[in-house]
Amino acid sequence: MKTYRRLLPFLKPYIWPYFALGIVCMLGYSATDGVIPFLVRSVFDDLFQKKDPTMLRYVPLAIIVVFSARGLLNFGQHYFSDYVGLRIINDVRNRLNCHLQYLSLAFFYRHPTGTLLSRVGNDVTLLRAVLTDALASLVRDSLSVIVLIGVAFYQDWVLASIAFFVFPASVLPVMRMSRKIKRFTKRGQISTGNLTALLQESVQGNRIVKAFGMEEYEIKRFTAENFRLFKQSVRASRIKAVVTPTMEFLASFGIAGVVWYGGSSVIGGGRTQGEFMAFMAAMMLMYQPFKSLARTYAAVQQGIAGAERVFEILDTHADVQERPGARAAQRFTESIEFHDVSFGYGEKLVLKDINLRICAGEMVALVGISGVGKSTMADLIPRFYDVTAGAITMDNIDIRDLTLRTLRQQIGLVSQHTFLFNDTIRNNISYGDPERSMDDIMAAAEAAYAHDFIMSLPRGYDTNIGEMGLQLSGGQRQRLAIARALLKDAPILILDEATSALDAQSERSVQNALDNLMTRRTTVVVAHRLSTIRRADRIVVLVGGKIAEQGRHEELMARKQEYSRLYSMQLLEDVQPVEPKIMH
Repeated sequence: MKTYRRLLPFLKPYIWPYFALGIVCMLGYSATDGVIPFLVRSVFDDLFQKKDPTMLRYVPLAIIVVFSARGLLNFGQHYFSDYVGLRIINDVRNRLNCHLQYLSLAFFYRHPTGTLLSRVGNDVTLLRAVLTDALASLVRDSLSVIVLIGVAFYQDWVLASIAFFVFPASVLPVMRMSRKIKRFTKRGQISTGNLTALLQESVQGNRIVKAFGMEEYEIKRFTAENFRLFKQSVRASRIKAVVTPTMEFLASFGIAGVVWYGGSSVIGGGRTQGEFMAFMAAMMLMYQPFKSLARTYAAVQQGIAGAERVFEILDTHADVQERPGARAAQRFTESIEFHDVSFGYGEKLVLKDINLRICAGEMVALVGISGVGKSTMADLIPRFYDVTAGAITMDNIDIRDLTLRTLRQQIGLVSQHTFLFNDTIRNNISYGDPERSMDDIMAAAEAAYAHDFIMSLPRGYDTNIGEMGLQLSGGQRQRLAIARALLKDAPILILDEATSALDAQSERSVQNALDNLMTRRTTVVVAHRLSTIRRADRIVVLVGGKIAEQGRHEELMARKQEYSRLYSMQLLEDVQPVEPKIMH
């Protein structure tokens, strides 16, 4: 019930007029169920037994009117119920997507993309059974059962007592089986998420799959997870399939008792054939909504399983949050400072006691071996993560006292792993500011040395570059990312190993574009190839999560300490060919 109550606010905006009209149609449809037994009695008693010619004119007309009304009411109840259900699914998906957009980076590292896609896609669909379908069934079928029970007792209380002694007993096993459906449904949704994640990885990484000849391996992984989903679905389906036969078996005892007792009464002259058939019609009509209520309970259990997984996401709070009263950041003018900053993923610290001042207009390079915390240190500036201890200030203001949006407006980012959207080149460059003019976009592309290759494409700036921009080379993708950063025109620039994955020719083109991008900006460079940062105003060397030394290239080389050792080692690797290792 707690989960169900949390879902009700999603229904509230559509109670009037759509859901209300649906309820009216359901009430009308259920009410007409009570008319049918009386029509049956009239057919048997007035037409077949009394042979009344007047009733011969009115009964067929009444049948047409009643069933025409039922048809219209049935259309209304299904249409309005579906409309409300689809709108709720639409709203919940929007809510989930909005929530996901503002969660911290750490959340996405913990959850595979395919699993999140499954939550937004499959799990949300199950909510419909909990809200509109369940409420519709509760209103429609409950009223039908109540009306028909009333008609049955009005027709013959003795037969009604015999029949309804068995019906409640058939509900208890159905409720127990429905709880199992919830458990298997939840497991099935987990398998669906895993399956989506596997498929996404094998599709996006298809080049690697083919390069290593791992097609059969991916097929086996997918097949195993798919079979796991199949088993969970079959278990839930088996239980659902047992619900109806169980109810029919138990209900048959009541029906058999009614037929035996009522048939004996008709033969003995205690009841007319029409009275008995009217009662049987009421009982048979009532059995369908009664059975529908039981199926609805099973469907609600499935929906609750999906709702719980949806609320797991909505209840997750961003690790990085704005403080109450956070103010807008003014354009950066002075310095960025790290004050005794420590940071760790969990309990293990990656950065320890970092003290550093980066002045406006300065180019500072962060160097060190892989895994030493260079990229992490850069990620702390736009608050992709919050410091574990200490503080980072921008123009003497703690960045945690600034709104995230205005803080990140001060920062442009170009990373090694360039992400481009499955969209046009124009929209990718203007991603941070969609309202920018075409002249501004072209100027940014020219400064990024991208204009010429863009114009050589079939549709120029309107060319769609495909998923992840895979229709372009690595150097071309990188130059589009630089153009995007140029158009943003942020005063602070973070370059996270922006040229490490490029060949020499592409690197020269990209480096020229970066030179334009870094002009009149404060730049933090996460460097892998040390030859690219010789012109840095200051080089900060990280060892074991701490700053070991800092200074200009010439100064650090003269000290012959950590930087000199790293630079000499890398220079030696670049000059000497690497001999292949023979594996024994």
